[in-house]
Amino acid sequence: MHMATITTIATLAQVETKFREPGYFAPVMLGMLVLGAVAWLIAAVLGFARARAFGPSARWFSFAAVCLILFHLQFIVLGFGVLTNDNSLVFGILTFFNFFVLLAAVCAIMGFIRLTDPR
Repeated sequence: MHMATITTIATLAQVETKFREPGYFAPVMLGMLVLGAVAWLIAAVLGFARARAFGPSARWFSFAAVCLILFHLQFIVLGFGVLTNDNSLVFGILTFFNFFVLLAAVCAIMGFIRLTDPR
């Protein structure tokens, strides 16, 4: 009983502190998001362009790159939902947030299977 009282008093005596994000957080986060989307776009374009020469494995890897572009676009939609305080949009995006990563993994697995399959 004595320990519970001390814990309660210690909890009530805490001072609330505000978290302040560093000034570089937003530019670095947005910059990495844009660079990631551009890099996956380049990978998808190069993959589809070379799919005829390298076979179906390159096409599957290109599909994986397209899925990761869509994953990056989810961040933009998520940010829009947060800015407009649209909780149904935010939770709808967060429910299936990892879907395109999972789909990209399946496409990459298919690419590796086709890569080891001789023509």
